[in-house]
Amino acid sequence: MTVFPEFERNLNIRDVDGYWKEEMAKFLKSHPAEGVELETVVRKGSTHREIVRLAKERKVDVIVMKSANPKVQDYLLGTTASHVVAYAPCSVYVVRSYPHT
Repeated sequence: MTVFPEFERNLNIRDVDGYWKEEMAKFLKSHPAEGVELETVVRKGSTHREIVRLAKERKVDVIVMKSANPKVQDYLLGTTASHVVAYAPCSVYVVRSYPHT
């Protein structure tokens, strides 16, 4: 799933939905999930709200997401991850991506 903000329409992208679907396809091609059946979802709005909304709609068992604030990743979850953890109707697994040295 990817969520793009509503202000994207101001960035001179004519087909915002198509643009983000294409970006998702590029990402999945460069990060193949062999043996996993995938469905891509592109939504517009507030990231944390759309993730929780989709989880409720689909009655998902678990959400896997990353914590995206590298400056405080050792101590705190990002605001998006915090919201999802607090409001999701299921378990949430937050992955921290540490920089490679």
